[in-house]
Amino acid sequence: MVTQHTIHWRQRLAAYYYLCRFDKPIGTELVFWPTMWALWVAAKGIPDLKILFLMTLGVIFMRAAGCAINDFADRKVDAHVERTKDRPLATGVISGKEAVAVFLVLVAASATLLLFLPIETFYWSFGALFLAFIYPFMKRYTQLPQVFLGAAFSWPIPMAYAAVGAEPNLTCWLLYFGNLAWTVAYDTQYAITDREYDLKIGVKSTAILFGQYDIAIISLLQASSLILIGAALYQEGLLFPYAIIGLVVAMLDFIYQWIKTHNRDPQQCFWAFRHNRWIGLMIFAGIFISLL
Repeated sequence: MVTQHTIHWRQRLAAYYYLCRFDKPIGTELVFWPTMWALWVAAKGIPDLKILFLMTLGVIFMRAAGCAINDFADRKVDAHVERTKDRPLATGVISGKEAVAVFLVLVAASATLLLFLPIETFYWSFGALFLAFIYPFMKRYTQLPQVFLGAAFSWPIPMAYAAVGAEPNLTCWLLYFGNLAWTVAYDTQYAITDREYDLKIGVKSTAILFGQYDIAIISLLQASSLILIGAALYQEGLLFPYAIIGLVVAMLDFIYQWIKTHNRDPQQCFWAFRHNRWIGLMIFAGIFISLL
C-alpha cells in the first residue's frame, strides 16, 4: 500500500531529478562534446579509458551542479517565465537551501573524481567551480551572461589537457575560444525564447543587448567558432582531410539554423538551440576519424 509519506518522498526525489535537469540532457551534451574534442586532441588519439570515464562523470556532475545553483539564483523570477514556471524551486516543491545542498553535494562528488587525476587537473578545477557558481548571477549585473556561460562550458577543455598530462597550449586555447564563441551563439538563441519575459522582469542577456542584430551576430559567432576550431586542428595537422568535413557539415547546419530562425520565432530559436547538440558531435566525428 502506498502511503502519503511514500508519495511525498517520490515527489521530492523527482524534484531533485528535475532540478539537475537529468530529464534534459542537452546541456550535458553541449559540455560533453567539446571535452571530447580536447581529450582526443591532447592525447593524440583515444585517451586512457579511466580518464575518459572520470571526465565524463565530471561533466555530468558539474552540469547538474550548475543547474542547481542556476535555479537557486533564479528562484524569484522563474515563476514569472512561462518556460520555467514549473521548475521545482519556482513551484516551492523544494527550498533554496535544498538547491544549495544539492549543488554542494555534486561539487563534492566532482572533487572526489579529481583524486584519481593528475594534480594539475585539481588546480584547473578551481576555475570551473568559480565559473559554475558566478554564472547564474551574472544576468543581474551584465548584458553578457552568455559569455560567462561560454567560459564555464569551455573550462573542461584545459582540464582535459591537464588530465592527460599535456600542457594547455595554443591549440587548447583556440579550442577554448572557439567553443566559447559557439556557446554564446547557441545560448543567445536560447535567450531569444525568453526575451519578452526577461525585459519585463529586468534580466539581462545578449539577446537583449544585440537587439535587431541578434541573428546576424549569432551567425558571426558561429563562423568565428568554426574558424578558431579549424585553426586549432590545423595547428595539430588534423584539419585535412577528415576534420574539415565535420566543420563543413557544421557550417551547413549553421546555415540551416539561420534559415529557421531569421524571423526570430521563439519556438524555432529554441529548436535551433537544441539542434546544436549535433554540432559538437559532427566536429568530434571529424577529429576522431583524423586520429584513427
